[in-house]
Amino acid sequence: MSLEELRRKIDQIDNQLLALLNQRMSYVKEVGVLKNKANSKIYRPEREKSILDRLEKFNKGPLNQKAIDAIFLEIFSVSRNFELPEKVAYLGPEGSFTHQAAESRFGAASEYFSLASIRSVFEAVSTDRASFGVVPIENNQEGVVSETVSYLAKFDLKIVAEIPMPIHFSFASFAEKLTSIKKIYSKDIAFRQCRKFVQDSFGQQKVELIPVNSTSKAVKIALKDDESAAICSHIAARESQLPILFDNIEDSKDNYTRFIIMGKNFENHPSGNDKTTLLAKPSDSDKPGSLASFLQDFHNANINLTKIESHPAKIGKNFKYWFFIDLDGHFQDEHVKKVLTKHKKEISLLGSYVKLC
Repeated sequence: MSLEELRRKIDQIDNQLLALLNQRMSYVKEVGVLKNKANSKIYRPEREKSILDRLEKFNKGPLNQKAIDAIFLEIFSVSRNFELPEKVAYLGPEGSFTHQAAESRFGAASEYFSLASIRSVFEAVSTDRASFGVVPIENNQEGVVSETVSYLAKFDLKIVAEIPMPIHFSFASFAEKLTSIKKIYSKDIAFRQCRKFVQDSFGQQKVELIPVNSTSKAVKIALKDDESAAICSHIAARESQLPILFDNIEDSKDNYTRFIIMGKNFENHPSGNDKTTLLAKPSDSDKPGSLASFLQDFHNANINLTKIESHPAKIGKNFKYWFFIDLDGHFQDEHVKKVLTKHKKEISLLGSYVKLC
């Protein structure tokens, strides 16, 4: 077959794809009418995951699952915005890792706005200025983001979904030599994730490490000073045209951050592969064995706790703690529901959602 013939075949398929997508959108419109009548949510992460799982089984190649996910997540985004435009707040500025995480789930069709702090994202969703908010909650090398956990305790929002994402850092600067660099800007957690690179590159050199609100902010500052550098995302440096001297400078090549999507008055349906997140303060916490007794109920119900971490309750002068807990299962699952009901005065349910990590 000649090149022109192949191109004609591709054009014909493109026309068919467009016709099918328009047909899909007509059904999406009908779904939107039914959802509006039932006052149900447009965004259903568990439904999207079930579609992707079904397509993985149906796929005969040559497209791999990563490509299929990318294509259909964008289709889902267009479909949702076709029903009701989505406004998504994220910890910014533009080009931050959180921005990338948000776009990976909400696609190019959604409306995004960056905010300078995690608290601001919570406030935007709580006051309905945003439909959803995206913030980091933990890194597999450095642990939980305490600020996010604190605001989950303070704001009446639910975790809608999680987004695990590999994190790769770049080192960017206008400086032609490392010896010319006097200051390095980045987010505090990024410095901790790139300790080895900094030590190996500047061990004997006097250089100031300056933490800022985000790695994208670090890029903006480094743009103005030839003797400074930024530890940042590749995208943030590229978009700002700050020269990248080194890529992938993180200590661990298995460096992942888990982001969460937050919504107001949101409840996912069980998918069969769910995770539930709680904040718990066991009663009689001052008495010996109270925490062990609390946890024993989960063990007796055959519930797998995948994370438990203490956090200051910040109530009064005493040293009181909440426990941040992840467990396998949905809060509507009978064995989970039984334990949560028993301890309903001690537990704040933060959400049940499709398990991705």
